Amino acid sequence: MRKFVAGNWKMNGLRDSLENIAELATAHARARIDIMICPPATLLSKACEINGSLKIGAQDCHSAEKGAHTGDIAAQMIADCGATAVILGHSERRENHSETDAMVRDKTIAAQSAGLTAVVCIGETLEQREKGETLNILKTQLEASIPDEVDPDLLVVAYEPVWAIGTGKIPTREQIAEAHAFCRSTLLERLGSSANNVPLLYGGSVKASNADEIFALQNVDGALVGGASLSPTDFSPIIHALEATV
Repeated sequence: MRKFVAGNWKMNGLRDSLENIAELATAHARARIDIMICPPATLLSKACEINGSLKIGAQDCHSAEKGAHTGDIAAQMIADCGATAVILGHSERRENHSETDAMVRDKTIAAQSAGLTAVVCIGETLEQREKGETLNILKTQLEASIPDEVDPDLLVVAYEPVWAIGTGKIPTREQIAEAHAFCRSTLLERLGSSANNVPLLYGGSVKASNADEIFALQNVDGALVGGASLSPTDFSPIIHALEATV
C-alpha cells in the first residue's frame, strides 16, 4: 500500500490559489507517496489541468446519479472534471448538514460507481471521548457508512476526532494508535485481508511540528490535512514527513 496524504481546502481558494497546486506539483513531481488536493468545486476542473502527479479530489458528492438536486454535485460530474476521489462524511458535513451514516453509505456507493476513491471520514466528539464511547462510535460509523458491496481498492478511511479538527488540540499518541488499530481490525473482520490495503489516515490539527510523531505510529498510513494544506510552505513538510516513513 502506498502512503497517502490529502489536503482538504474546505471553503477556501480562488483562481489564484491554483498557483499553490502548481507549486506543489513541481516540488513533489517524484513523490514516493500519493498526494491529493481537494479544492472547492469551483476549482476542480482547472486543478485537474495543472495537477501533474498530484491527485485531485472533491469535498462531497450527492448519492444520486443526476436529478432535481439544486446546488448538489453528482459523482459522475466530479469524475468528468478529471478528479479521482471524493471526501465523504466529514464531521462538518455530518454536523452542519445533518448527514447520517446511511447518507454517507449511499454517497460511497455513488462515488465508487463513478470510479472515484471514497475517502470516508469517521470520528468521535469530545463528549463521546470523555464518556469512553470512542470505539463504539467508530465501529458504528465504519459498519454503517461503508456499504457491503464496497470496493476496497477504491476506499480510504480517515479517522478525525471531531474535537481535534481546527482546534490545535490533538489526541495522545496512544489514543491515535488505539483508534487506528481498532479501525484496522474492524475492517479486517468486514473485508478480510483486502482491508490491509485500505489506507487509514489521521486528521485533526496535523502540521509540520507533529507530523513525524503521528506518522511513526502503526496503522497510520497518512493524513487528511485541513488548514496546513492551503500553503505549500506548510503542506510540503508534512509530505516530506510521510515520505520519510517509506
